[in-house]
Amino acid sequence: MTTNSENSDEQLNQKKDEVKQEFKGFYSAFKTFLTDLLNIREETDKELTITKIKAGIPVRSHNAWVLVFSIFIASIGLNVSSTAVVIGAMLVSPLMGPILGLGLSIGINDIDTLRRSLVNLGVMVGLSISTSFLFFSIPLFQEATPEIIARTAPDVRDVLIALAGGLAIILAFSRKSEMTTTISGVAIATALMPPLCTAGFGLATWNLDYFFGALFLFVINAIFIALATFVVVKFLRFPMVKYINQAKRKRIAQIAGITATLIIGFSIYQFYLLFQENQYHRCATTFIEQLQEKTGAGIINSNIDYNSKTIKIVVLGTNIDENQKKIWSNRMEEFNIPNSSLIIQQDDKASILQDEINTIKNSYIKNQNLIASKDEIIQQKNALIIEKDRTLQKLRKQQIPFLQISQEAKILYKGLQKMSYATKVETNFSKVDTLIVFETQWKDSINNRLEMKQQLSEWLKTRLNNFNIEVKGNLK
Repeated sequence: MTTNSENSDEQLNQKKDEVKQEFKGFYSAFKTFLTDLLNIREETDKELTITKIKAGIPVRSHNAWVLVFSIFIASIGLNVSSTAVVIGAMLVSPLMGPILGLGLSIGINDIDTLRRSLVNLGVMVGLSISTSFLFFSIPLFQEATPEIIARTAPDVRDVLIALAGGLAIILAFSRKSEMTTTISGVAIATALMPPLCTAGFGLATWNLDYFFGALFLFVINAIFIALATFVVVKFLRFPMVKYINQAKRKRIAQIAGITATLIIGFSIYQFYLLFQENQYHRCATTFIEQLQEKTGAGIINSNIDYNSKTIKIVVLGTNIDENQKKIWSNRMEEFNIPNSSLIIQQDDKASILQDEINTIKNSYIKNQNLIASKDEIIQQKNALIIEKDRTLQKLRKQQIPFLQISQEAKILYKGLQKMSYATKVETNFSKVDTLIVFETQWKDSINNRLEMKQQLSEWLKTRLNNFNIEVKGNLK
């Protein structure tokens, strides 16, 4: 028994070891698969990437004119709210070069490239804003279209798009075989040009809120694209620029490190601020919707100001009294919008006006019902008139032109001395018949009165097209 038990334990341990080995093999294979799938080091050409990014930094000659014309096209697209035109302009824009140069130069401690990138980026921004300013200075093109308004303030989603776009474009640049479609797609997604065009629009129309909001959106996009480039460059361990002077190398490394820290810190801070603002707007919108649903207030407009923590609503119709206002002001903390002010603009006369409108509306409905009722009565009377007319026509058809008939009968029947007629209704209790009865009186000199009476009867039936005719008279 002991030997059998030991054998069973040994077999069980052996199976456990086999399972462990199989699991280790599976884990190793899965790890190898993931490594091969996500490894970007092998396909990276660092020297070529640095060369390509540096070549795209300068703005001069052809690049400058391409930038001017692309900004001009984008401005037209924003003015007519044509997304397709704006996308076409972004595809040919060379704005991405200096921004990638910023991230690269900080990542490899290249102070000369950093200086060149900053100068060329400043030139590009100046050219872009100047071109759009000249276009929007024409009064015909100064309408604030939805496409322009959409580029007047950054959103937390813009930050995420810029960060993801920057990561995608530096990875596309770092491949040995360049991914042209990826670069084009990122140029569209990050949307660097429309904010600069909107900034030019703000200057041309003296709307400084538009100008600073759009410029801030561009700065946020540019910083996060540069930050993504810096992160990838550091991750892939691009070769650092070496300087002969040890003190200079150390100073440049310090400058690059401080610059990178400031950019990362500023980016995180701005992301936090934008996230907070986005959350505030979302919670405030929910608060307004609940207030309108619970109070029945006719909110026709609302304005949410994150900076002053103010929610302003305009009410028309059903007013919000002071008690309701106090209750909802106290409930703002429940909606994660504490320390905020609720401003309600409403007119006491609005309720009176609404009551008058409702009175007029009810009066109109009553009048419409009355008109509909009269129309129904008129239709019934018209139907009755039509029926009476049909009966009258029928009676007219049944009426006998007695004077004319009697004159004709006198001519045809010389012995006829007197003639009269009447309508007789008779029944055999199964049906009712209407008979036309003619009373005749013949001259005494007429011997064949019966024959004459039969002839007269046939003639009358034919003449009047009626077989319900009966002729009576003195036949003896």
